[in-house]
Amino acid sequence: MKYAGIVDRLARLGGAKWDVHLRARELAAQGCDIIELTIGEPDVPTPEALTDVAVDALRRGRTGYSNGPGEDNLRAALARRYSYSMATRIGPERILCFPGTQTALFAVLMGLVETGDEVLVGDPMYATYEGVIRANGATMAPVPLSPAHGFRIRAEDIAARITPRSRAILLNTPHNPTGAILSREDLLAIGELARKHDLWIISDEVYEELVFDGETFHSPLSIPELADRTVAVSSISKSHAAPGFRSGWAVGSADFAAQLLPLSETMLFGNQPFIADMTAVAVSERSEVAAGMRSRFAARAARLNARLTAESMLDVHAPKAGMFAMVNIEKTGMNGHDYALDLLETNGVAVMPGSAFGATLDGWVRVALTVDDSRFEMACDQIVAHARQHAGEPA
Repeated sequence: MKYAGIVDRLARLGGAKWDVHLRARELAAQGCDIIELTIGEPDVPTPEALTDVAVDALRRGRTGYSNGPGEDNLRAALARRYSYSMATRIGPERILCFPGTQTALFAVLMGLVETGDEVLVGDPMYATYEGVIRANGATMAPVPLSPAHGFRIRAEDIAARITPRSRAILLNTPHNPTGAILSREDLLAIGELARKHDLWIISDEVYEELVFDGETFHSPLSIPELADRTVAVSSISKSHAAPGFRSGWAVGSADFAAQLLPLSETMLFGNQPFIADMTAVAVSERSEVAAGMRSRFAARAARLNARLTAESMLDVHAPKAGMFAMVNIEKTGMNGHDYALDLLETNGVAVMPGSAFGATLDGWVRVALTVDDSRFEMACDQIVAHARQHAGEPA
């Protein structure tokens, strides 16, 4: 039997990148004590106040069909939130609702690029970006990100890779996996390129509320001269510890939302009303869990850095936001994938190979900062012991 070309384009771009994580789950199911530092799962449950809203909405019968752009109350709440944070009026006509950031990205890229187009994206990148770019035949144009520049994507590096086929720049700020944050100056320079070459700017901002103390988040959506060519996507998955509710959105110009609406309606025809009610409450108030997560993740990143710097030959890149820290493991003599498998099988700690996020991280691994402090300390013990074994030292 024949399959559509999309199947070939996406082969090995899905679950195959998570083979170490899946192996860790297998070992845990067999009774092994595995410390899982692979995925970006919040370290607290969804706030009860929010789940109560969803449950109450279910009981009130908010289970019917929605409308194409999303429930009116949610779009209004998002419009108020973005108008306040961007210091400019953003109306509900500029917003489309989706089940999560991933679906929003898929729809946005499906609507803005097509076969033969190129999308410029930093390497490393979140593991699903290549798939959402390649789904309808577009090509990913990786822009290497250097630890020497804090893994921030730079306008001059983008400029060197622009071709006549370039159609969009996909940004992720704060950045997964490295925790880098783009400054306003970074965005202005990138925006000038986008204006010069008539490129879309797609900005994944799902970690916006997990910026560590002393750092500042900026969105290209807040820059007036970029507003018509910028689409920002986000969700409540990280900020409100609600990944399983799958509630996200895209914010662009009114013309963008109108043009993309038929595509959105073809995919899902709106979001779930009872989840929309919960999300409207979530985005209308400060998250009750984000501040605690920011503090804990920053402290664990600092602890990981202190321990590995003092007790091993491994190097840690200090994140400025998010749920992860990157560890350079090149001195072990292994690549990131082999290192991650060996660490899992011999020391019971699961981390993500850097290669899952792009070619530039072959000698790195990503460590999630999302287990409780005692388990995280145990994980540090095992990472140090493993590193000493590979350095020929007694563990």
